[in-house]
Amino acid sequence: MLSKFSNSRSLADNLKLGVLTAFVAGMVNVASLLIFFAFTSNVTGHYAILASEIAKGNLYQVGVVLSWIFLFFFGGFLSNFIVIHLKDYNNYLAHSLPILLEIACLMTVGVYGEYFFKETLLETEFILALMLFAMGLQNGLTASISNFSVKTTHLTGTTTELGMLFSMFTKREFRNNKPLRQKAILLFSIMITYLIGAIVAGLLFTKIGFKVFYFVNIFLLVVITYDLSKVKFYRRLVKQKIRITPSVNNLNKQKAYLNYDKLGETKKEKETLVYD
Repeated sequence: MLSKFSNSRSLADNLKLGVLTAFVAGMVNVASLLIFFAFTSNVTGHYAILASEIAKGNLYQVGVVLSWIFLFFFGGFLSNFIVIHLKDYNNYLAHSLPILLEIACLMTVGVYGEYFFKETLLETEFILALMLFAMGLQNGLTASISNFSVKTTHLTGTTTELGMLFSMFTKREFRNNKPLRQKAILLFSIMITYLIGAIVAGLLFTKIGFKVFYFVNIFLLVVITYDLSKVKFYRRLVKQKIRITPSVNNLNKQKAYLNYDKLGETKKEKETLVYD
């Protein structure tokens, strides 16, 4: 799910990544809407708010909204920065580190909201900023490692692409195109799981409040631990191959040595004949 990069990823890899992270994004977005009456999984609406505050001349609010947009942007920047600079050193670490940062952000939101939140405007602005940064991290990571095939924090582009694909499927040549069908499956799965995550968050929030962010982090931990278990499994396989490989190499060396001896003997025989 995380260990593979760009074009080496299969539909199954992108589906697992897309479904789990879309579920998380849906939960975070609805939780922020119910608690703070603001969306945090995308910044489309924030651009409209920014324009409105500029028109009104509210400089403080302009600065706040600009900082929210920047933090979403910086989250995407940081995710991709980590991936492209660490993937040659440790591919799994490069892909899991942004999720660990996202978990830290959302855990901070959950703990602070449950024990310290006094519903002041400054606190609300800070928590929203942290959540937007977390969603920027997630969106940047999924887009980066999937070659822009998976983007799970907002559904505007997803819905648009699905509309285009379904219109293409009215022609048989496109219906028979396997990559297009796979893309439609991926986008539709992301859309459905985002919606399910949003519904689950809405139901949970009415009962447990800020603890809903703990459940969000559980799903992110599943993303990390799933790939970690696969990495350990492959390492065990490699170790087993290493144990077997020396004996094979020895046999090859022995064969090469015998062949070399035969060649040497033939060469010596030829030299002897020439000498005679």
